[in-house]
Amino acid sequence: MTYRVCLVCMGNICRSPMAEVVLRQTLNGRGLGDRVTVESAGTGEWHVGDPMDERALDILARHGYDGSVHRARQFAGDWFARYDLVLAMDRDNLSTLRRMAPYEVEVRLFRSFDPAAPEGAEVPDPYYGGPEGFEEVLALVKAASEGVAKHIADETD
Repeated sequence: MTYRVCLVCMGNICRSPMAEVVLRQTLNGRGLGDRVTVESAGTGEWHVGDPMDERALDILARHGYDGSVHRARQFAGDWFARYDLVLAMDRDNLSTLRRMAPYEVEVRLFRSFDPAAPEGAEVPDPYYGGPEGFEEVLALVKAASEGVAKHIADETD
């Protein structure tokens, strides 16, 4: 059985696709890649079909990740049945997802899996800033991805 995860931000061109790429590689490194499907989406429709933000692609590439195949998608309410775990990058997206959910489903903040993060910690949106914001997002995503991988390993054993 495949465990399915969806990572969600606003437009699906910065935070959630970066998290998708990093989490997938983290899971592969732990030998879980064949048991887990990782996807991402946005709560908004603005960028549907667009590639990842160039700044996000650049930061990922500089750190050995490839996000070149990503195309933005918008999360739909009927998608909840597809996933075992839906992770929001911030509280606004978490609230939107919970309002959309047709039934009780595990929807959490992505950083809730980082043991060093304070309660309610978010992944900040780097879209309107410079490259340092994308570097920060990558660091936060890497830390949370380790916790998500541990959670999935525990859930699927």
